[in-house]
Amino acid sequence: MERLDVHGVRLDLAREEVSPVIWKALEDGSYEAKEARSILKAIKPGDRVLELGSGIGIITSIIAGIKDVSVWAFEANPGTAALATRVIKANCADNVVFSQGLLTAHAPHLHPFYVRKDLWMSSMDENQGPYEKRIEIPSENIDEFINRHRINALVMDIEGAEHDLLQNAELVGVERIFVELHDHLYHLAGIRDITQALALKGYSYDPRGSRGPCVLFSKDDTPREYDPEVD
Repeated sequence: MERLDVHGVRLDLAREEVSPVIWKALEDGSYEAKEARSILKAIKPGDRVLELGSGIGIITSIIAGIKDVSVWAFEANPGTAALATRVIKANCADNVVFSQGLLTAHAPHLHPFYVRKDLWMSSMDENQGPYEKRIEIPSENIDEFINRHRINALVMDIEGAEHDLLQNAELVGVERIFVELHDHLYHLAGIRDITQALALKGYSYDPRGSRGPCVLFSKDDTPREYDPEVD
């Protein structure tokens, strides 16, 4: 077991628990670096955050460190979820509820999930690349979850599944959505689908919290001061 510090989050991890590619990214700080740089501009003190695709819990832990924030985090991959549970326990107070599972825009049912060697490639998409095994995971409806927990901010990195979810979920009460887009899976046409669907729900592209494929969509029209990192 080795101790790493990744974006201020403590990881006690054995090399064999992740692939060599993931270990290198953790060591050199490139793992979820874009998300770590932008998430503090997407989430505000007091937010009630739903995070989908928490990975090993690094971004979850950063969010949980924001003042008066409550977090509900989901990771579909059982093996990755086991690592996330350990990371969250080591870094977070009692403001995180973590679950292994899926939320979708549809009625609950079993979904195929494809587990891959590099944990960030595991997904619901069979065609994303070679996989080690196929499992089935029960889902819950995201809109019912949002309503029940009064969620106002949504964070997601779900390897392409955002294309369906963001088009079909109602997202009532959600003020901000921070999402990693995966154009290599659904191309620019898919990004257009997402952008148009969110615009019809009242969201705009928000450069204040966007960086490359990690994009903030917001309903917040509050005027901002000049920010050299954005402008």
